[in-house]
Amino acid sequence: MSTSLAPLEMVDTDRYPLTAPGSPAWREAVDRTRTELADVGCSVLADFIRPELHDVLREECAALEPHAYTKIEKVNAYNTAIDQPLPDDHPGRTIMERGNAFVARDRIPASAIISRLYTSPLFQRFVADCFGLPELHELADPLSGLTLNVIAPGRAHPWHFDTNTHTVSMLTQAAEDGGTFEYCPGIRSAADENLGDVRAVLAGDTRLVRHLNLRPGDLQLFKGRFALHRVSTVEGGTARHSAIFAYSERTGVVGSAERTRQLFGRVLPAHLAERTARGDELLD
Repeated sequence: MSTSLAPLEMVDTDRYPLTAPGSPAWREAVDRTRTELADVGCSVLADFIRPELHDVLREECAALEPHAYTKIEKVNAYNTAIDQPLPDDHPGRTIMERGNAFVARDRIPASAIISRLYTSPLFQRFVADCFGLPELHELADPLSGLTLNVIAPGRAHPWHFDTNTHTVSMLTQAAEDGGTFEYCPGIRSAADENLGDVRAVLAGDTRLVRHLNLRPGDLQLFKGRFALHRVSTVEGGTARHSAIFAYSERTGVVGSAERTRQLFGRVLPAHLAERTARGDELLD
């Protein structure tokens, strides 16, 4: 099922005035989001997609689930090779099972709500402003720019860091139970891995962990490169679906061949070309 509405007609523009950049209402929404990002490392814009379109959003994304690449594998929080030599007490030696799956961008129709939102210049401008950035760009990556994260019942997305500094996502289908988003805001910085706190969280220390119960149609913004985060085990009979909108402050960003093959089971010529170095020296 699809809708003929333009991208921003799907958004509750009374609460989130994307069509009025720089207006007092725009500034109010942006300032509120910036304050939440500064205070708790995450901001949730509830019912960003108008409630009457939640069923369309869910149905469009549920139809994509058969295209999800699924491979149960052992990973660490940095999504680096688990056999690399590391000190005995390094958190990268904590091995977890990753059971979530991804639908790649080239399997998502351009007519879908999440596609039209992802490519909307006004949406990009709004998100950039919320993060306090002059601009954001779609990834040049043909597979990972826009994805659908699928977590089947009995599976989880374990503790990890994102490769993108600024993370934008939207729940499109909730689990019957479980599937809670948990995160540790600002647990590391571009200058400090903070291995001690990361190691403690991976060992079960919950003092730095925050929890969110998201609803379909909610837009979530957080700094995923610096926030250790996970989705707990999905319970019941319904998979958890969330769209991930990947943007970059730079143009031309493409994922590594190793990481792309891990997530999608395949690579394209763009992933085999020489890549631009990251702006920090953190583990991936």
